[in-house]
Amino acid sequence: MTLTLIDRARRTDHASDHASGQAADQGVTPEAVPETPSAQAPDPAPRRAAGREADGLAVASFVLGLVGLLAFNLLLGPTAIVMALLALARRTRRPGRAYLGLALGVADLVVLAVLVTVNGTVAWNLGA
Repeated sequence: MTLTLIDRARRTDHASDHASGQAADQGVTPEAVPETPSAQAPDPAPRRAAGREADGLAVASFVLGLVGLLAFNLLLGPTAIVMALLALARRTRRPGRAYLGLALGVADLVVLAVLVTVNGTVAWNLGA
């Protein structure tokens, strides 16, 4: 990735040198020569990486919320909620998954509250 950034910087430098050379040949000052559009455009790579990370957070919150319904709801519920909120704050392309992860995280905590109220314990008891 570093090599790509260096190559782009070199191409930008060469393009501006070339434009300055043309401007000098035509009697125009280098300040009057507009820069190339590629030199002005921001690099979209960080946005794509943040989007992928937000999508991963949305999926992870969904999975953790789902697993948290069965086990470790004290730990996985809040984790699913935090991951879903982070994914939504980072503008995920999968907001449905993030909202499901948020709902499942809240459901984990509700199941935990019901278990504590009914049994007086935080452990699951599937048998008699």
